[in-house]
Amino acid sequence: MGAGFSEEDGELVWRCESEEVRVQGWGADSFRVRMRRAGNRIVPGPQALINSDTPAELTHGPSGATVTNGRLLAEVSPEGWFTFTDVESGKVLLQEKPRSRVLRHASGGLDRAELAFQPAEEKLFGLGQHQHGRLDQKGCVIDLAQRNTEVAIPFLLSSKGYGFLWNNPGIGRVELGHNGTRWVAEATWGIDFWITAAETPAGVLANYTDATGRPPQFPSWAAGFWQSKLRYASQKELLSVAREYHRRGLLLDVIVVDYFHWPAMGDWKFDLNAWPDPASMVRELESMGIKLMVSVWPTVNAASENFNEMSSRGLLVQTERGVGALTRFVDTRSDDPVYVHHYDATNPEARDYVWEKIRRGYHEFGIQIFWLDACEPEMTPADHSNVRYFAGNGLAVGCYYPLANQQTFFDGLTAAGEREIVTLCRSAWAGSQRFGAALWSGDIPSTFEALRAQVRAGLNAALSGISWWTTDIGGFHGGDNDSPAFRELIVRWFQYGVFCPLFRLHGVRDPSSAKSGGPNEIWSFGKPAETIIISLLALRHRMKPYILQQMKQAQHEGVPPMRPLFFDFPNDANAWKIEDQFFFGPDLLIAPVLEAGSTARHVYLPAGCDWSFRDERYEGGGFVEVEVPLDVVPVFTRRGADVSFLRAESIGGTNGQTKASSPTALSASPSKARFNDTTSN
Repeated sequence: MGAGFSEEDGELVWRCESEEVRVQGWGADSFRVRMRRAGNRIVPGPQALINSDTPAELTHGPSGATVTNGRLLAEVSPEGWFTFTDVESGKVLLQEKPRSRVLRHASGGLDRAELAFQPAEEKLFGLGQHQHGRLDQKGCVIDLAQRNTEVAIPFLLSSKGYGFLWNNPGIGRVELGHNGTRWVAEATWGIDFWITAAETPAGVLANYTDATGRPPQFPSWAAGFWQSKLRYASQKELLSVAREYHRRGLLLDVIVVDYFHWPAMGDWKFDLNAWPDPASMVRELESMGIKLMVSVWPTVNAASENFNEMSSRGLLVQTERGVGALTRFVDTRSDDPVYVHHYDATNPEARDYVWEKIRRGYHEFGIQIFWLDACEPEMTPADHSNVRYFAGNGLAVGCYYPLANQQTFFDGLTAAGEREIVTLCRSAWAGSQRFGAALWSGDIPSTFEALRAQVRAGLNAALSGISWWTTDIGGFHGGDNDSPAFRELIVRWFQYGVFCPLFRLHGVRDPSSAKSGGPNEIWSFGKPAETIIISLLALRHRMKPYILQQMKQAQHEGVPPMRPLFFDFPNDANAWKIEDQFFFGPDLLIAPVLEAGSTARHVYLPAGCDWSFRDERYEGGGFVEVEVPLDVVPVFTRRGADVSFLRAESIGGTNGQTKASSPTALSASPSKARFNDTTSN
């Protein structure tokens, strides 16, 4: 039987003896394309797209076929090869390599799939969050697998004016070579991708987030300061820290109960020996204007009170071979590691079961904010082929777990009547943003090198649809509070973090205390650092209306608050080359200090407008060198923009006591900005 085209229910269909291909309009200027091996009747598993199809113009004949949806044209050769063109510019955006498509039987009715495209001069962004330290990822090979600090969101944005979603939750990779781009899925029911075209990067993100979902409304409290350390060991300890912030008149919006607050992993409740009255704790914190967030892991110890029931009802992740435990971890009642299981978040019944435990164990006490740690899920070893989820084999659906886990909490909180939903997550997938997921960059080291990598990682996360993003300020692993070198790092990291979507302090600080860590409050780093950090807390408080304005734009238009320079200045060729600066909203250009000992900063100012820094005026379209002593944050503003919140002045905090402690929002007294004082306040 020869190849041929047909039209079925508004879709273009191409069939040959070995393959079936379907093309349909899917949102503005966008297509969804599905390819599968002929005869493969495996039901597709989870995917990222949520919106319905869009009518498209179809033509087909012996010489090929075309499908047009707005500015995007898909041309299909008689042999089934694709070319995508921007109708308005006439520019070829993406062209499939002939005879390179692979759909080969793997196991269990699934296929191994490859899809390759012709080489092009372009820069490539997005693809989640990675620690390779690059913004433009052209030339990289990116694993499509979830790991601590490595987040696989298979969406890329090209400088040529298109966005591409590999709509496949399985394990694989994407090779962004100079001789072409190739997507690989190790096990799948077929190839499924989505492509869009737009005049600007903002247009690409708008189309992508329309297709996969946008974040809900961002709460005002979430725009403030979040205090955390490796672990507050008891209700008494946590309340003492919150009371000290309140006594000092320091602005604090969220404080965190981290892991080991439970009797055993999988109990999903407080150990009442250390946390005797959670309801009164929540009430006291609320009286000080502080929200409580609790860390909730997806792991289940065999010693948990819920393990036997979950196991018998099939609510745990299974393995194809051997015991169903996926990793080893030191739990609360032992100094030795134990094997732990995971609840199966891809199973709706398991999601309902876990939420009911969360509701009784936390939400009934007034806790509404949850930290979804280790939600990749964390596995040792990471043998995805041996994992069996409700949704399918781990090779076929392994990247989907964090989104399903986020859905557990979003659906549960929504059903409980909550409308301000934020979950802090260590991993994400395409569309996680619609479930209120705030991504953080995982367990990174306390080094300037790591700080430099976070700037790129956060920007690529933003270009992957994740508008709510943050880091552990100061890094997670390491950091000696008495070290002048670390005190410099923590100040520079705070100066970066105050302009991240979430402003959150976390870290171990004392590696000798494996289960608790060392002090990590803002007064823990010596008086000079504390003085600067207090001024940054005051700045963040003044910025809240501006931040909430940017979050509203993300909610309605898909525009991330933190984005690369080219996002706002796509016609400035130099803006596409800058990887260590970013915009926070349209008016603030941030150039964080990323080198130890540096007191000067080389900054590019995009063409097309003038810029201001410390009351000096600069013309756009070139580089400037500015002095940035330790107490100065390099923040340039669009000339004429209303950025009065950058100016320090006396302000009322949650208790009316907070005062800015420096003459300008971005500068503390230079005489206090030295680190030869190793005392703490």
